[in-house]
Amino acid sequence: MKHTISVLLQNKPGVLSRVTGLFSGRGFNIESLSVAETLDSSISCLTLVTRGDEAIIEQITKQLHKLIDVIKVTDIGDSEYVEREMVLIRVKAEAQTRAEVLRVVDIFRGKVVDVSPKSYAVEVTGSTSKVQAIIDILKPLGIQEIVRTGTIAMARASKK
Repeated sequence: MKHTISVLLQNKPGVLSRVTGLFSGRGFNIESLSVAETLDSSISCLTLVTRGDEAIIEQITKQLHKLIDVIKVTDIGDSEYVEREMVLIRVKAEAQTRAEVLRVVDIFRGKVVDVSPKSYAVEVTGSTSKVQAIIDILKPLGIQEIVRTGTIAMARASKK
């Protein structure tokens, strides 16, 4: 089962390496990883996606808590949350396919960020399933390159 875990940690050299080392040392896979500063520049928020049953996720969170520079670990999947991913896709856009590429990008509320005589670079932001859907649709038109950010997520605010 997929789990999205948010980790607040000290923004110091080597901290990310210790977190990823924890995963590789125990044979756990990180499917997606994104990290950046928070409002406080001394603290970073790391969002990672991994798979495992409840026992494995519990072991991961306990091991993360043991790391010195880790402040807080949250399995965001335990509550309602918003997740987003961004993808840049370079797709063939020759005379006969340009209009079709533009239609697909428009349907997915994406935007063209670079144009060349033979290709478009498009940007799409949304859930992982939305990103995968546009990739699947553009594949037959000729994807040349893909760059993805990985998932970022935030728990939804309480409605109370």
